Amino acid sequence: MKIPLATLALALVAPALHAAPLTCNLTDYKAAPGLTAKTGEDALAVTWDGENGAELRMRLAIDGGTPTIRELAIRRKGGPWSTLATNVTPEFRVVSGLRRVTSQQLRPDSLAALGVKITPEILDAYQHEETRGDEWIKLALRDGGLTAETIERIKWEAFWDAPLYLEGSSERPPTHATSIPPMGGIFNQPGLPRRPEEITRATATYRAQGCEVKTNGARLEISFPGLEVGVFSGRLQYDVFKGSNLIRQVAIAKTDRRSVAFKYDGGLKGLPIQPTSRVTWRDLSNRWQDQQFGGLVSQSPAIVFSSNRVIAAELQGGSIAVFPPPHSYYWARESSQNLGASWYRKDSDTSFSFGLRQAENEEDPEFFHNFALYSARPGTWQQMPVFLYISPESGQAAIDSALTFTHGDRFKPLSGYKVMGNHYHVGLVERLRKSGGMDNRLNDVEAAKGAGIEIYGIIDGVSGRGGPEQTLKGLADYYDAARRHSDKNFLVMPDRENPGVELRAHTDLMLSKPVFWLPRRAAGQPLVEQHPKYGTVYNLGSPADMMAMTERENALIFMPHPRSKASTGFPDAIKDTPHFRHENYRGLGYRWGMGIDASEKRLCEYRCLGLWDEVNNWMADVPTPPKYNLAISEARSDIGDRGRPTWDDTYGMSPVNYVKLDRLPTVDDMSPIINALKRGDFFVTSGEVLISSYGVEGTGDERSITADVEWTFPLDFVEVVWGDGQKTDRQIIPTTDLPAFGKKRFQIPFKAAGKKWVRFAAWDVATNGAFVQPIKLTNAASPTTAR
Repeated sequence: MKIPLATLALALVAPALHAAPLTCNLTDYKAAPGLTAKTGEDALAVTWDGENGAELRMRLAIDGGTPTIRELAIRRKGGPWSTLATNVTPEFRVVSGLRRVTSQQLRPDSLAALGVKITPEILDAYQHEETRGDEWIKLALRDGGLTAETIERIKWEAFWDAPLYLEGSSERPPTHATSIPPMGGIFNQPGLPRRPEEITRATATYRAQGCEVKTNGARLEISFPGLEVGVFSGRLQYDVFKGSNLIRQVAIAKTDRRSVAFKYDGGLKGLPIQPTSRVTWRDLSNRWQDQQFGGLVSQSPAIVFSSNRVIAAELQGGSIAVFPPPHSYYWARESSQNLGASWYRKDSDTSFSFGLRQAENEEDPEFFHNFALYSARPGTWQQMPVFLYISPESGQAAIDSALTFTHGDRFKPLSGYKVMGNHYHVGLVERLRKSGGMDNRLNDVEAAKGAGIEIYGIIDGVSGRGGPEQTLKGLADYYDAARRHSDKNFLVMPDRENPGVELRAHTDLMLSKPVFWLPRRAAGQPLVEQHPKYGTVYNLGSPADMMAMTERENALIFMPHPRSKASTGFPDAIKDTPHFRHENYRGLGYRWGMGIDASEKRLCEYRCLGLWDEVNNWMADVPTPPKYNLAISEARSDIGDRGRPTWDDTYGMSPVNYVKLDRLPTVDDMSPIINALKRGDFFVTSGEVLISSYGVEGTGDERSITADVEWTFPLDFVEVVWGDGQKTDRQIIPTTDLPAFGKKRFQIPFKAAGKKWVRFAAWDVATNGAFVQPIKLTNAASPTTAR
């Protein structure tokens, strides 16, 4: 039933001193059982069915322009209402800085890929960067035709940028000297060091005069315009979900400034301090901790290093757990160290605040320059969500319930699949040697196992120093270490990033078994030679040699971080080369963070997914399979002494691949993995959305997608994406009518005419998601094999 009046005025006679009449636009609201919004007493009352027969109520008002939760209450099935808090307000804090393009994106090979003319002088300056700094960039501006438009386009994909890092920002890091922004600046981008005036700090203010209530399937969206926070302006929104105790409190705002990067903190302010009030969390050793507010009033928010990114307020009537989206919470980082995801603050002897936070810098000096924040392209609606889980039980119970949305921060086992994490920088052999024994355990193994990873793809390099024999011995030691740290239920997969043959851009070599090669081939030297100790050894001096080895040894190549880092300008610059078109150059790497924009509804929407579809349009008429997208990590533990402790956020930082396998192979025969990847028998996921089966069915023009999907957070939409060789299009199917923690078989008919490839994906309200690999469409009159 639709509310007959488009606008209802609520004359508030509220207990708050500054309450004002509230006008709510209800044009897009439709009353439904178990999900209602109506006028009542002094506020807009939103009531909805929760979990296990519970019912929740939130009464919203405006006090002095500030949207206020007049009451937050819950009742168990058949029980009385229990009020958790009254007159609570949202709190958002934003720190913004200046997005800079990095020197890493402007190395000569990337400049050439971007269309810049590379002169001998540019190359010489780059090769002597230790003494000449970023002179090569100045020469590219002067002689190579590097344009401001190019810089404007690529700066959003920066990785080695740290907009809030001031002191020391002009000091080149020892291991990434040519990665940070140009010291001397470029075009309208200032040089280093960064200046304090680049940074804006602000707490949100509100000038709301009304609200808008919208029904969106089985959820209500209540928005309040008039939000201002630093360089951003927009609205505050509350989303509630029928069948769930979840609330999404989100600031949605945009800026018109040209080069903004930012972070946010969010939470609730004005919760009551009563005899039983406290905040509670699990610490990094997984022990319960709490704060009962018996001390002094806070001078500033206290940083909490909470495990799993969750903290809860325990109140007289129940508890509220607060947590961020588990994955889009993170931007470009090489460290997975927990930097403190939560906060609390005692505001007075009678009230406190708490919530989630994002750090401003890394703690490890090695990565001070690598903390890029979110990109905020001008005019895009940036989302800063805070998830609230309302429970009638204790704070510990609320946290445990909140963790069910991420399966306890563990990739869920799925029958017929093995979970593969890939592209981890571990330094396996060197660290084992330093430990005093090759059989000693590294904490990386425990961290990966603890997150539910079964195939641990590492990409350690092997030093060529010492000549060919040392290189071959390094490979042998690498494979031996992988064997020693594999087990019946865990495989260390010894892959290799940048295997020494110039394919342009970064590449990962994925092997089906231990293979030996040397990264050079003299004139007249055969591709293959026999070694008395290591057997077959390949001499690789060209891309053709590398692809020949992949054919003989059943190996694959992926580009791990396209259009970012030292792969800026790629794969565009090699799209027509024989080695990129080769079927064993299997595809791209997928990981958000390198250019993450908080306006994205899909993880890595701007850089990864759009590029992937573009690449498959390039390949549409090439007689090879489509290019696939393989989840990668980029987290590294090969620098310093930390390794990867189990309390690091291995789960939150990286996506994984669910590979269709009936058993876990060994290091000496990893061909089942390679063959599954070749066939596209895997899907990529953040962990909360799973696609257990998928296929394209039908013949001729009449086809349909069939996919079995399960999810935890409320699902937002599924989509069918296709290309015709020139452009990409999609059909989006909203799923907002479905509850949290659901399963469904989707059957989506489509016309195949004009379409050359098709893929399927599913995304939830926290930007988590999963996608399958594309399938090329043919005119054959037989159904496409399902996966």
